[in-house]
Amino acid sequence: MRNLDIELLRTYVAVVDGESFAAAAEAVSRTQSAVTQQMQRLEGFVGKPLFKRVGRSKQPTVDGLQVLSYARRLLALNDEACAVFAGTELTGEVRLGSPHDVTETILPNLLSHVSTAFPGLRVAIHVGRSPQLLESLRRGEIDMTIAAAQAPDLQGLTLRTSPIVWMCAPSYRHDATQPLPLIVADEISFFRQLAIEHLDRANVPWRITYTSPTMVGVRAAVRAGLGVTARSVEMLGHDLRMLGDEAALPRLPDVSFRLYVGSHTTNPLVPQLFDSLINRSL
Repeated sequence: MRNLDIELLRTYVAVVDGESFAAAAEAVSRTQSAVTQQMQRLEGFVGKPLFKRVGRSKQPTVDGLQVLSYARRLLALNDEACAVFAGTELTGEVRLGSPHDVTETILPNLLSHVSTAFPGLRVAIHVGRSPQLLESLRRGEIDMTIAAAQAPDLQGLTLRTSPIVWMCAPSYRHDATQPLPLIVADEISFFRQLAIEHLDRANVPWRITYTSPTMVGVRAAVRAGLGVTARSVEMLGHDLRMLGDEAALPRLPDVSFRLYVGSHTTNPLVPQLFDSLINRSL
């Protein structure tokens, strides 16, 4: 009976998520040559190539995708088991920030993990917008936060990478002869900046028809058919639809929802919770 090496699988997931051996080396705290050797060992074990090069990035082959599926499940079980035994006596409170976008997707999965791995832990949830949550984290008002905005000054890990799409109400009818009616949050919004940047780059005329400082307001305006917005697929539901290729709008990049911890946190619970989520897909 042969056994898969859990560390090889952990590095493999890091390569796929980071799309390069260099990014994986940083994620798993190994040298790039060590990562290369690990992936050669894993391919030798599987007996099939696991990567293909697409441009400058490493992408999984068809066989690689199958290995990735098993790897994520095995790592999740391994890390959950380790966290359960490491966290049986962990008690106290962690203040966790979450943007509105993921309160029905990533956040429930994260809370489920915490409940299973650290049953004695209390979580105080602060829902807001990514830029404001990151500022609260820097000021020490919360211990950790999920955020879509990038914060290179803070320690973080990727919980999920999701497509950003153009979305509208089911009743919305696109008119390419008119400037695109845009529904956005205010100036600090990552999604607002990204939408306008890509529309300008593609020479697509646009006009802002509605703004709101809250996600609830943006969603209400989109549902009312007042225009189009750009958000991650987490915002989609039965009351919204993706605007298809017929609209000829620019393709948008993916967004990574990351979990950040404060650089000067004094809460002893935070490092254990953070470590339990490394390489765990939510």
